Amino acid sequence: MTSTTSGTTLTTTAVADADEAWLRPTAVLFDLDGTITDSGGAVTRSIAEALAHFGYPEQTQEELLRFVGPPTRIGFREFAGVAPEQLDEVIAWYRAAYLTRMLDVNLYPGVPELVRALHAAGVPLAIATSKMRHLAVEILEHDGLAQYFTVICGATRDESRSAKADIVEDALTGLREAGVDVSGAVMIGDRHHDVDGATTHGVPAVLVRWGYGRPGEEDGAVATVDDAAELAALLGVTLP
Repeated sequence: MTSTTSGTTLTTTAVADADEAWLRPTAVLFDLDGTITDSGGAVTRSIAEALAHFGYPEQTQEELLRFVGPPTRIGFREFAGVAPEQLDEVIAWYRAAYLTRMLDVNLYPGVPELVRALHAAGVPLAIATSKMRHLAVEILEHDGLAQYFTVICGATRDESRSAKADIVEDALTGLREAGVDVSGAVMIGDRHHDVDGATTHGVPAVLVRWGYGRPGEEDGAVATVDDAAELAALLGVTLP
């Protein structure tokens, strides 16, 4: 595992020596898709079906994976060139398709155990996802993880708040209202949107390599990790 700070690559040991407090976050914010749930297949199949239904060009699987992470509206507009006047209709069709398969996804190895370990250690947890909040709640409840999060924040139904910076802000606000010290909060995610959204609010971000990020998306993150055990060690807990 490496950490990048001001363009310098540090080893795990160097990170610990440089900032011991970094191993003891006061709160941890998690992204959902690509961080906790391996939802890429469900999302990309639904995206592909929606684009085909409306006559848009077929995209490769690699191209479709760009849609996993950003707000839905941004993905269809920027990656598929959906016309503004057709955007709502295409998104509605996609969401109907996605609802039929959104619970048929896997959790990344070790991540549920990490969530439980952090909760058992008394570290307050939050979800900060660009997925609509009510869908995130349903998915986490289905996977038996909702109970471990102090707040679950996501996009509003009208998408008036869907940018990751907005969602991180909502999560921090919710944690503060619950009496949580967020001065040492950390964001965990797999895309540059997570990194950028967190750093907008002065929250350091750790990028996980098991999600849908591409090379270079770790820019601005304080660390990158390859698996849940590395992330657990960085956050100061041990997996069972």
